[in-house]
Amino acid sequence: MTSRTHPAYFLAGPTAIGKTALAHHIALQQQWPILSADAMLVYRGMDIGTAKPTAAERAGIPAYGGIDLVTPDQRFSVGAYLDAAHRFLATLPADQPVLVVGGTGLYIKALLLGLDPMPAVDDATRRWAEELYATAGLTGIQQACRDLAPERFAALDDPQNPRRVLRALELARMGVPYRGVWSQTHPNGTVVLMERDRTQLGERIEQRVNHMWAGGLLDEVRELQSAYPAWSDTAAKAIGYQEALAVLAGDCTADEARAQIIRRTRKLARKQTTWFRHQAAAHSVSCDGRELAEVAADVLTYWRTHGPGIISG
Repeated sequence: MTSRTHPAYFLAGPTAIGKTALAHHIALQQQWPILSADAMLVYRGMDIGTAKPTAAERAGIPAYGGIDLVTPDQRFSVGAYLDAAHRFLATLPADQPVLVVGGTGLYIKALLLGLDPMPAVDDATRRWAEELYATAGLTGIQQACRDLAPERFAALDDPQNPRRVLRALELARMGVPYRGVWSQTHPNGTVVLMERDRTQLGERIEQRVNHMWAGGLLDEVRELQSAYPAWSDTAAKAIGYQEALAVLAGDCTADEARAQIIRRTRKLARKQTTWFRHQAAAHSVSCDGRELAEVAADVLTYWRTHGPGIISG
């Protein structure tokens, strides 16, 4: 792991807003490497449903990290991402600026602040949480977490992930204090948040889902399922992949799956925007009715004024 520091410019935003296009425009112009901060792009072979940048799209960018780190059957964590990010940064020249782009808030937070040291969960607390999950399901542990620690639950990056909810619930049950909003622990101005009118973003999401479906998402999932019969919970529940798996299993029709993907993606987009606004105190840049170059110029001007964040290894 490197002990060098890297100035980093953080470009965040909800899914389908156009982060990849804007990031590539800036990276090519500035000749900056890109580090992805997207929890779904880490899976090799999960390309169509994640809108992963193609090799052609990445051409000309000095280096690209944070993608294709594990296979769908492997478990992955924020800590594993941070280790991979540090290994990528260690390959870059000292003080090389890097462009971090993605919509996974916990990845960006970990890069800037590191990981919170958390105590081990005692056996009694773990048994209590696991028994509650076994009897009441995800809804039950979500409600318990809301009741015990509403702020901790609201800050969860993925409240549909049972492992994350269980961890938050265990910490709340043990009385471990929640550190609080990111903006209280890190200076404002580090992260730029791309935003669009909700109706326009909803239309972009629908177009993307239709494009993925027409582009062979079902075939991709069929091949991945053949290669990896048992997926990790996170990969199996990824938006688009869970629905495609259901179609292949005969549990729903293609039209039902497509509609469900659109609904889940819109919900995720709203949550991502809210998270970055309130947890990261991000600086919002509107993309409505504007050319890519114009938005890029505004973002670069903001970064020159406020300076980069610093990632230390």
